Amino acid sequence: MKHHLHLAVSVLALCSGAAQAEMNFNRIASFETTLNMASGEDKQRETSAEIIATSGDGMTLIYTDSPLGVIGLIDISDPGNPAPLGNIALPGEPTSVAVKDNMAFVGVNTSKDYIETSGEVVVIDLVTKEITGSCALGGQPDSVAISKDGSFVSVAIENERDEDLGDGRTGQMPAGFLAMVTLTDAGCGDVKVVDLTGLAEVSPEDPEPEFVDINAEGETIITMQENNHLVIVAADGSIVNHFSAGTVDLEGIDATDERAALVFTESQIGRKREPDAVKWIDSDHFGIANEGDMDGGSRGWTIFKKDGTLVYEAGVSFEHALVQIGHYPDKRSDAKGVEPESIEFNTFDGTPMVFVGSERGSAVGVYDVSDLAAPVLKQILPSGIGPEGYVTIPSRNLLISANETDLIEDGGVRAHVMIYERSEGAAAYPTLTSQGADTLIGWGAISGMVAGEGHTIYAVNDSFYGYQPTIFTIDASMKPARITNALPVVRSGMPAQKLDMEGITLDGEGGFWVASEGRTDRVIPHALYHVNAKGEIKEEIGLPAELMAVEKRFGFEGITKIGDTLWMAVQREWGEDPENTVKLVAYNIESGEWGAVRYAKAEPETGWVGLSEIVAHGDYVYVVERDNQIGSAAVTKKIYRIPAGEMVPAPLGGDLPVVSKEEVRDLIPDLASFGGYVVDKVEGLAITSDGEMFVSTDNDGVDDSSGETFFWSIGKM
Repeated sequence: MKHHLHLAVSVLALCSGAAQAEMNFNRIASFETTLNMASGEDKQRETSAEIIATSGDGMTLIYTDSPLGVIGLIDISDPGNPAPLGNIALPGEPTSVAVKDNMAFVGVNTSKDYIETSGEVVVIDLVTKEITGSCALGGQPDSVAISKDGSFVSVAIENERDEDLGDGRTGQMPAGFLAMVTLTDAGCGDVKVVDLTGLAEVSPEDPEPEFVDINAEGETIITMQENNHLVIVAADGSIVNHFSAGTVDLEGIDATDERAALVFTESQIGRKREPDAVKWIDSDHFGIANEGDMDGGSRGWTIFKKDGTLVYEAGVSFEHALVQIGHYPDKRSDAKGVEPESIEFNTFDGTPMVFVGSERGSAVGVYDVSDLAAPVLKQILPSGIGPEGYVTIPSRNLLISANETDLIEDGGVRAHVMIYERSEGAAAYPTLTSQGADTLIGWGAISGMVAGEGHTIYAVNDSFYGYQPTIFTIDASMKPARITNALPVVRSGMPAQKLDMEGITLDGEGGFWVASEGRTDRVIPHALYHVNAKGEIKEEIGLPAELMAVEKRFGFEGITKIGDTLWMAVQREWGEDPENTVKLVAYNIESGEWGAVRYAKAEPETGWVGLSEIVAHGDYVYVVERDNQIGSAAVTKKIYRIPAGEMVPAPLGGDLPVVSKEEVRDLIPDLASFGGYVVDKVEGLAITSDGEMFVSTDNDGVDDSSGETFFWSIGKM
């Protein structure tokens, strides 16, 4: 089956007034999985939150933690303040969990290797937190689902292949199958094996069932991702129907990796869906998330009728919606783009809703599926990094995401569970979008800002998009703020390369001055660039010998203009700077003279502290001072001001005067108010002519990042 895309209707609000009377999901809390480790445990071990479920009363969350070999429990009796209930050790690797009332059924992989596969369903009493039973499955389990009446559990026995063999292809024994486990008062009863070989066109001898769900009629829908196939099995184990998941023609995508640019002009024709998660919407229809694996991944999601009829295909519409809010993972372009991996369904206040999770875009789309042939994208919510599973609690208006990525080895944020509540009021996210622009504008890694006329803000991206340096025009009068234009920075008509734009200011003539941070190890010069209104570089100014003699990687992180003088904030100490001080460097446009003053920054508790922005306004010069810490480790994310009268540059190479500073705002409460973890990179500050201050964060191009960009006003000074 080959089908062209069918774009979803999107009603993502572009102004707060449109959303005020509506019900919206907003994130209210997040829970770091390390909190479930016992006192004295080594919290430097990898941990994760993957598949998640809820107790019958909706007061406890249960998630699988494969790296630790446990399930974790969270008390959400107060959903805005989730509390740890600890971990329960398992006899192997937990792969999935389903709950009926207060009994959890956990799929546990106990395989020795890819050939000697084994696993079991472990039954846990959530009240006593004790294992009450288990039953052998005869293979490696992946997904687990429990029937609505609680009479049986279906388990996808994947018996996954060794991807280091045979170029990672299917055709590796033993074959996978479906296990249907009868439940008794004592826990597990009989295990019925359903043979799935000989059904798919792709590797029919080696089915690898991935995900299962059970409808009200007791029918199990099974995705066989690598086989690009779907199978429906009745409660008695007989096969009701099976059919290929088909293909999609994708147009308007970025399919080239390592380009360091967002270019949505390419196509993939006949792309296999290769679905991962599946969820029944009603007894006749189900939705699939088309993550892809061997040969596919159609970057969207699909609704099928169980007789095989295609009802809806998202095509590129879901991915494009993520592009518009800055959540496109450019480094995954040649693979599977945003990789929709998760799908959940439930009804909230009479409205049937599908939730589609993007693993690589770290976000979830909220769809109204009242009309199954034309779902409406109502919201996109920010998640943690690598969302793997979702669960809904309609009786409490809650949605929960489990995010598996743990960046402990990279010094980044830990794995999280995040909680969203549906209530009256405007959607808090996104805070910045390019929706509504004349063309599809991809963006990310916002690193510096300056205010123009009225509520116009100009922003630049950094070297993450090294082959697409861009000046963005933002209309900050709306909520969310809107990117209305993307101006390429060019040399001789071609996108300028070897720029690391970290600051921008107006030149007073319709153009801009841009500061490039520079990295000598990547042959990116420390420099100032004069850019006209067309984006053309008209002048490049390198640093003087006095600065280059002591330069380091962490260079200019912001630029502002006072009269004929440009001022640049150096992020961290250079060669001769006393500890915990940095330079504010001056360059006079008319005379060509360089100078500097010295700024004393906070002593870091962990990591480093530096400057990431500088803005002159009125009688003061404002700087953003931040540490490089994230989540609960964050300490310093602040705006300070310096009297403009003290900004008198002294010659380089000699003693520099130290300016005074006064704290204007601690930004950590602002960052925490978005309901997730505190992000590290506060990079942008712009002050309008009437004194309103706008702040923005850098999302690192959605690379080892949740992709979240926060752009917000902190009011007038």
